[in-house]
Amino acid sequence: MSIRMLGIDHNLAPVDIRAVFSFTKKNAVAAMELLKKEAKVEGCIILSTCNRMELWVSVPEEWEGSLLEELCRIKGVDPTEFAGYFVERAEEEAVSHLFHLTCGLKSMILAEDQIISQVRDAHALAREYYFTDGVLEVLFRKAVTAAKKVKTDVVFTRASETAVDRAVIMLENQGFSLKGKKCMVIGNGEMGKLAAQTLAGKGADVTVTVRQYRSGVVQIPRGCSRIDYGERMELFPRCELVVSATASPNYTLRMELLEQISLEKPVILIDLAVPRDIEPEIGGLPQVTLYDIDDFKSQEDAENADAYEKAEYILKEEMGEFYAWLGGRDLIPRIQMIQQDAVTDLNLRIQKVIRKLPMEGKDQEKLLKSIDTAAGKVVGKMMFGLRDFLEKDSFLECMDGLEKLYETGE
Repeated sequence: MSIRMLGIDHNLAPVDIRAVFSFTKKNAVAAMELLKKEAKVEGCIILSTCNRMELWVSVPEEWEGSLLEELCRIKGVDPTEFAGYFVERAEEEAVSHLFHLTCGLKSMILAEDQIISQVRDAHALAREYYFTDGVLEVLFRKAVTAAKKVKTDVVFTRASETAVDRAVIMLENQGFSLKGKKCMVIGNGEMGKLAAQTLAGKGADVTVTVRQYRSGVVQIPRGCSRIDYGERMELFPRCELVVSATASPNYTLRMELLEQISLEKPVILIDLAVPRDIEPEIGGLPQVTLYDIDDFKSQEDAENADAYEKAEYILKEEMGEFYAWLGGRDLIPRIQMIQQDAVTDLNLRIQKVIRKLPMEGKDQEKLLKSIDTAAGKVVGKMMFGLRDFLEKDSFLECMDGLEKLYETGE
């Protein structure tokens, strides 16, 4: 079995290119179904966030398909136009990438919290629709486990920052204080709520948009007001800061909407969505300053050197456990065959003794079955124990010897 991935991220492509290959949950399910049926992959998982899209598959060793071509076929675009924005990884390189990614070492915001949930949710979605297989199941589960250990045991400077935190820091460095400022957050999903909470925590007067058909059940962050999404342009002229963070495939702010209003004061727009929420041309209007999510990349910090070293140690251990499982996985049929041969051997040797016991035939059969079951468990425990505690070469020598032993019938 071979592990492969295809990815595009904030280091390789600008937000508009990433938007072409982003997936909603519904679209991801449809894409994975096509991959399973038409590309003949054993398992697949699609990870799609604001900063990246990654397609993960497990395939037979002899598989000769192209992940880029399969992805572009699903998206209806020409592979040659976008090939330069993608990176492909396989086997150890792919595994290492996923472990480092999941604990935030490849995120735009160093060691940020959201990526762990995003990887876990992508795995859960694929599992819900039976698109994963044993290899991807264990790989993604181990990556999340490793990320949690890193999060618990390693402290990175500014590790809890989000893109919104970075935006606030940048604005404050420019002399823009949020205290008392009229702000609007478009979107009440996870990113929208984080934005509203952060702005409110800085003393801003925050209003959150809520879709009308959801207004009766959706909760907004404490200290924030709400308006219907359809009323956003009525509030817009009075705002000094507007953040848009939705999963909508359409613009929440379009040029034609702003051309119909008069701004009362300069306004800063922050677009945290992929695909974009705010039409880029709006940034050229007078009194408007527009930022997108790529404007808030973090820089690696020398003071985090020790934290990186600790994280690498944890990841090395966890990846080692995954490889041990992966390597032993192919040996399981051989172990089971030796286990079966050993039980048969014991059964043949003990039958003569059992038959001589003063017991009825049915009781003798029950006793033999019980012995078989117990013997199987004992042999299995020994075999899997040897696999876990011996060096791989030593264990393989033991396997070879036991197989030859039963082949000769001695």
